[in-house]
Amino acid sequence: MKKSKLSTDEKERLVAKIQHYLQTELNCEAGQFDTEFFLDFLTKELAGHYYNQGLFDAQTILANKIDHINEAISELEQVI
Repeated sequence: MKKSKLSTDEKERLVAKIQHYLQTELNCEAGQFDTEFFLDFLTKELAGHYYNQGLFDAQTILANKIDHINEAISELEQVI
């Protein structure tokens, strides 16, 4: 699996969101440096799980679509 890589803009937005959450929900302040390390940790530890779930969801959707296509093709068959 390819390592997750955030763009600079994405990382800045996520860091700001984490800092906002910590401040408003936990009444805790975290500096830019600490929050970036925390984001890196979350990305390393959690991104693969979300990625795999996304693949599983996509496979499920695709399998359902293929089932519908197979049903539509079966309806076109001629009775012999």
